[in-house]
Amino acid sequence: MASNKRITIGPIGLTTTLTTNIFNPGTTTGGVNCTASPNDKLYVVVPHIMISNNTAGNLTVTLYKGATGANAAGTELMKGVSIAANAVQHYYPGWRFNTVDFLVGGAGSGSTNDLTIEMDAEIGVA
Repeated sequence: MASNKRITIGPIGLTTTLTTNIFNPGTTTGGVNCTASPNDKLYVVVPHIMISNNTAGNLTVTLYKGATGANAAGTELMKGVSIAANAVQHYYPGWRFNTVDFLVGGAGSGSTNDLTIEMDAEIGVA
């Protein structure tokens, strides 16, 4: 059996709008007899996230897993997590995203691109 393919997502500068879509897995297209259900859906597992603060002050990050452009209560993956000035924070969440799942969020303070996110991930076919 083939293993998932390792990919890197980002780096992506975070905005201060907490409804910004950061990431969403796609579907497979093309080919013959291999893109019909259930093999038309990709999934992504995120075992490692790195968030960098490029400023001289502490900033916060909030991330949600949900619908496109949505940040509903109860869907927070990280809420108001502080990232120290001029620092890099590593997280090892193991989150899985299907084609209907969006990673949404941004920086709770600062300016656009003051925080950047990069994710090591594995992509597979459901």
